[in-house]
Amino acid sequence: MSRSLSVVVLAAGMGTRMKSAHPKVLHKIAGKPMVNHVIDAARSLHAEQTLVVVGPDMAALEKAVAPHPTFEQTDRLGTAHAVLAARNALEGATGDVLVLYGDSPLFTAATLERLIAARQEGPHAVAVLGFTPDDPAGYGRLATDPYTGELISIIEDKECNDAERRIGFCNSGVMCFAADGLVALLDAIGNDNAKGEYYLTDAVAIARQQGRTCVAVEVAEEETLGVNSRAQLAVAEDLMQTRLRDAAMANGATLVDPASVFLCADTEIGRDVVIEPNVVFGPGVRIGDDVTIKAFSHLEGCDIAMGADIGPYARLRPGAEIGEGARIGNFVEVKKATIENGAKVNHLSYIGDARVGAKANIGAGTITCNYDGYQKYRTDIGAGAFVGSNSALVAPVTIGDGAIIAAGSTLGGEVAADALVLVRAQKVEKPGWAAKFREKMRALTGKA
Repeated sequence: MSRSLSVVVLAAGMGTRMKSAHPKVLHKIAGKPMVNHVIDAARSLHAEQTLVVVGPDMAALEKAVAPHPTFEQTDRLGTAHAVLAARNALEGATGDVLVLYGDSPLFTAATLERLIAARQEGPHAVAVLGFTPDDPAGYGRLATDPYTGELISIIEDKECNDAERRIGFCNSGVMCFAADGLVALLDAIGNDNAKGEYYLTDAVAIARQQGRTCVAVEVAEEETLGVNSRAQLAVAEDLMQTRLRDAAMANGATLVDPASVFLCADTEIGRDVVIEPNVVFGPGVRIGDDVTIKAFSHLEGCDIAMGADIGPYARLRPGAEIGEGARIGNFVEVKKATIENGAKVNHLSYIGDARVGAKANIGAGTITCNYDGYQKYRTDIGAGAFVGSNSALVAPVTIGDGAIIAAGSTLGGEVAADALVLVRAQKVEKPGWAAKFREKMRALTGKA
């Protein structure tokens, strides 16, 4: 198969049904904007150029798709008009031109490869992805030759006669064109229709009038989902999560309750990883082999090395690096901190802007006080150090290797290696005081 490929991503739609101040295609599926799922599919096809058609005043969208060039469709006059917004980049294109939609994030690279291959086999002027839904109402129909299988035309649902309405093969919108002559083909499309728009689907009929052939390729309906509402966004999320979970399990991870685990598009999971119920992965998580992620944990922007044990109820924030065999326990939050091999932070602690050395132990309730309202400060805890429960480490702090910080201490500055530090108020005990207090209060209040 020739690898000379240009991809045009149509992303100029306003998405009014989303009822959002943001461009529709920037809404996320599995932690990634829909349009970036589409661009990633193009990348996996090794496209020579990916061109994104945007609407006016979509600076956020242009930033999200960078460094790919964008082309503005100032007046929204239909899909053919949108593709021609990238005319200058397409006039010199060779091979194939694949037209995708920024609000359709579920098409796989394998499906798009099949479409490109089908276009080349003819070679055909146009190849279209079609699907067969349970109810075709509302979809454009793909009329094919019963003998050759060639695509004859695409008929919009409103324009179907009774016989055409019975056709169950429907248009997904995704099309692949021979680059040679594409601009001229699209220029030949008129707007003699109810909306006065230039429809890309008319390219099929025009190509056949020119004596060229077209073909349709069938794909599973779930890949064709276009997102136009919040409800459809939720459906797309569910389909993508199922796909990601299946891939994780196929690659050697155990998901105890797959439906309750939410993965991100870029989550990397090693072999023999066990993920318990109700775990959420945000962007940028990498997990080594033999790791256990216990229930109700939330992770993003973190690296977890082989054999670590996380949770339950752990919160790993961006910049958390968890070493081999380390333990992050229940109700522990780690942010921008390195927990080295074999170290333990077992319960109810906050470790931020810090290093916890190998095999160090952080007692329950310990916090690093890293922020003064203006700046962040660093805590460095040496290898083998022991920090007692309910300690407050007021950064900047440096604790030497093997040092022991007594429970309940509040300290800053430096602690020498192998030293013991106790920072506690002097105990004051007054024998019998409590009994006298209660007797006095009963006399004053009359309460037993």
